[in-house]
Amino acid sequence: MLWVIIALVPGSIAMIWYFGWGILVNMLLASLVAVAGEAAVIKLRSRPVMPAVGDLSALVTALLFALAVPPLLPWWLTVLCVGFAIIVVKHMYGGIGYNPFNPAMAGYVLLLISYPVEMTAWLPPRMLNEQILGLGQTLSVIFTGTLPAGLDWDAVTMATPLDTMRTQLDLNIMISEIRLSPLWGDFGGIGWEWVGNWFLLGGLLLLYKRVISWHIPVSMLVALLLIAMLFHALDQETHPFGLFHIFSGGTLLGAFFIATDPVSACTTRKGQLIYGASIAVLIFVIRTWGGYPDAVAFAVLLMNMAAPTIDYYTQPRAFGHGTSKND
Repeated sequence: MLWVIIALVPGSIAMIWYFGWGILVNMLLASLVAVAGEAAVIKLRSRPVMPAVGDLSALVTALLFALAVPPLLPWWLTVLCVGFAIIVVKHMYGGIGYNPFNPAMAGYVLLLISYPVEMTAWLPPRMLNEQILGLGQTLSVIFTGTLPAGLDWDAVTMATPLDTMRTQLDLNIMISEIRLSPLWGDFGGIGWEWVGNWFLLGGLLLLYKRVISWHIPVSMLVALLLIAMLFHALDQETHPFGLFHIFSGGTLLGAFFIATDPVSACTTRKGQLIYGASIAVLIFVIRTWGGYPDAVAFAVLLMNMAAPTIDYYTQPRAFGHGTSKND
């Protein structure tokens, strides 16, 4: 868990740089709520508090949630959804090692389904932002809901690249026209693709330290790239270039830090390949034809349900128990 937190540092710094102080505020608030919730539940269960808090799993859940939500998310929503992730999704199933769903993504989906308006309040990246909020202004917005005088929400927020692409494609605008906007970088949105690069760097660190295996992230990214490139080849004006899906939204964060959760993911090597590729297919299907522009959380939670079955049918044959010719 400590290595996961260390690997999140480059991407977290990039998000704070591009999207403002709200990212840091959300990370600190979510961490406090997660650790307090973990300690309270462990205390109610009459178990030692420090070993449970010291394993840092609650902190990882908090950080992943905070990195996935808008920078100006109202404080009470962070408290509500992180509390739900720790108390309900994690501990009502028995605590770490027993939860069938990724707690951070369950909290995120609760927020997305229940409070969709608040989930659209993303700030523009720094280079496109004409109304950069200071730390004090950010704290005021998060804890009081009050914007600085003379500003409204339309002036300080904008749609994400995935949302923009989806909305304009629904209006029958061609991709070649959509990409004329200054919002776009080489593959994804300006700022967003660089955040993805830094999360990729953190993911490579986890692979190098053997904290995670390559099976889930590689199968997920390769499958998503292949299916996206196939549809792009069929119609380049209605399906973005494959790398757009890799460097937009939460794909790289999901591939290395979320889908690889050792509790809710598959454990067999063959199962991990199927699991990662299936997440990729669901991401593409939901992004292309579903009702939500980003789909990492939904895809991961759906495959969390399938993970035990995948593991059951992909168990390696035990040594000395091969099938004989007479069987």
